[in-house]
Amino acid sequence: MNLRIPEALLVIAALFSIYSCTSSEMAQQDGDNMLPTLQPVTEIEKPAPDPRVGLDAGLFDAGEAIWNLELISTTPPPERFLGSTNSDLAFTDHYAIQGNYDGFIVWDISDPANPEVTVDYQCPASQSDVSVYGNLLFVSGEGLGGRLDCGTEGVRQTASPDRLRGIRIFDISDIENPKYISNVQTCRGSHTHSVLADPDDEENVYVYVSGSAPVRPAEELPGCTTAFPDEDPDSPLFRIEVIKVPLASPEDAAITNSPRIFEGLDAPPARELTAEEQQRIEAAREQGRFVGQMMGRERVIPDGLARRFLADIVEKRGGTGAPTAADSAALRQQLPDFIDEMLAARGRASEALGPNQCHDITLYPGIGLAGGACEGMGLLLDIDEPANPVRIDAVADSNFAYWHSATFNNDGSTVLFTDEWGGGGQPKCQTDDPYEWGANAIYAIQDGQMEFQSYFKMPAPQTSLENCVAHNGSMIPIPDRDVMVQSWYQGGISVFDFTDPENPVEIAFHDRGPISADRMQMGGSWSIYWYNGVLVNSEIARGLDIFELKPSEYLTENEIAASKTVELDYFNPQGQPVYSWPATVHLARAYADQLERNRDLDMQTLQMIRSGIDEAFQAGGSRQSRLLNELAAEVENRAGASSNSQKVQKLADTLSELATAAS
Repeated sequence: MNLRIPEALLVIAALFSIYSCTSSEMAQQDGDNMLPTLQPVTEIEKPAPDPRVGLDAGLFDAGEAIWNLELISTTPPPERFLGSTNSDLAFTDHYAIQGNYDGFIVWDISDPANPEVTVDYQCPASQSDVSVYGNLLFVSGEGLGGRLDCGTEGVRQTASPDRLRGIRIFDISDIENPKYISNVQTCRGSHTHSVLADPDDEENVYVYVSGSAPVRPAEELPGCTTAFPDEDPDSPLFRIEVIKVPLASPEDAAITNSPRIFEGLDAPPARELTAEEQQRIEAAREQGRFVGQMMGRERVIPDGLARRFLADIVEKRGGTGAPTAADSAALRQQLPDFIDEMLAARGRASEALGPNQCHDITLYPGIGLAGGACEGMGLLLDIDEPANPVRIDAVADSNFAYWHSATFNNDGSTVLFTDEWGGGGQPKCQTDDPYEWGANAIYAIQDGQMEFQSYFKMPAPQTSLENCVAHNGSMIPIPDRDVMVQSWYQGGISVFDFTDPENPVEIAFHDRGPISADRMQMGGSWSIYWYNGVLVNSEIARGLDIFELKPSEYLTENEIAASKTVELDYFNPQGQPVYSWPATVHLARAYADQLERNRDLDMQTLQMIRSGIDEAFQAGGSRQSRLLNELAAEVENRAGASSNSQKVQKLADTLSELATAAS
């Protein structure tokens, strides 16, 4: 009887017999042993000293530091948007849509080295956060100056029928000529929003609205009130709005539900004042400034707010001109009442309460969950019924000042929350600032419950002239790894790996010096997101940056190439997609690289696998298919001997799919 030995196994046997005499990009020899050249990410040395420290200031000529990234282009904003704050981003086809406090800019990024302005649409309203779905563009408006007619003259009246606070809806079927078709007004406006496409509802999309401004007067929008829910069940406080948008008639969009996802939450734990903070309060008292109790803590009243309170006292007594010493004395006595009234308009109280609004809600319909970053707490929501989100867990942290945004890892086993300490306008990355302040908090998710794992903060000290705190970012589709790119305002951008949620590691960065060398001036990265192979950065003052990842000890060329095989038709960062990777040779080689980096297979086996892949792809047709099938079988046989059998099986499955495609 003749026994046929599979060709791939003959190749494998030959490789085993000669491996000690071969060379590889991925291995070094030491006598009879091959040594890995890819090191675990926690063991790789970082640049020292950190080149981000001490960069020269400047608007368009600041000093720069970059590591493991390539800056492909940096483009200033259109002239009429220069000097106005650039905000968030959304993507559709080959366009990046950049919000701006004066409207929005549509960039054609089909050539990332030369992005071009397709249209700059002037329509003021802070923050102008943007999202897309099909031919629709949604834009948030919250500030008091936004007008229904997109006029630039603002709104001066306390209550005005001309004011826009809510969601604007544009038709962008002709993206060069956006058409403003509708708006949905809300009592607290829209600071941010998130778009949810229900897989079981092809006729509608849903918009979750997070409003953080004071409640507008009922004279401006009927039904608005500052009464708490126990006094008025229709109160706009302690709830979010869900807007239902009929795709066939978006002009009929309207609020369909106002779920009270905050019910039953206690006040989050308050941290103790630091010695420095207590000294500042005592110094303010000695200077004659006003100090009051706000949300369970003693705070210095900002001078602008104190002037507003004093003006009210002068007006109430029928006076004119500057406040007197008697007016100041009256304010010190009445300050608790003024604070209570002001906070009530914002749905708060001078005593500590649970959160009553979210800053941002990240929807992840692929796993049926949402992460609510809700100022004082982080919430986990069940969104299986899009119009009726249900809170299933909540976490608090005394190190967090302002829960700002949320990001899930790809399989939904981890969620990361950001802390925008100081509202984004303060320098919270100075040498003496604690690592936990203005950072990320990473939680594991198990059975619908969140469990804290670690903090991550951009590690390079910044100056007192640079607003720096955790802000917006997204996952990068590196297969089988949790890698995120994130904005840190004037702390620049950071790419980090939190595959091990207890040990996040920075793996790339870009930073510029301060906007100004003389004073703190708002600037830096508002948001940066991965989209179809590039990283697109909305720079608050400088325009639009586009980056690419560079191969490094942290990310191999194969891993980056595999990430570029993921292609999205559109992307809203607050509507997170599930990444999936097509079977490619890049994916197979990326898995092999990861098995080496994490010491999950010995180098002898890995050399056999890599050489087997090379051999197969030098062949063609049926022979390629046969070699890949036989290699896949051999790899699968070795899964049980690996410390990561699941990844070895993924490699085997990828080889099998490639074999099928080649047949």
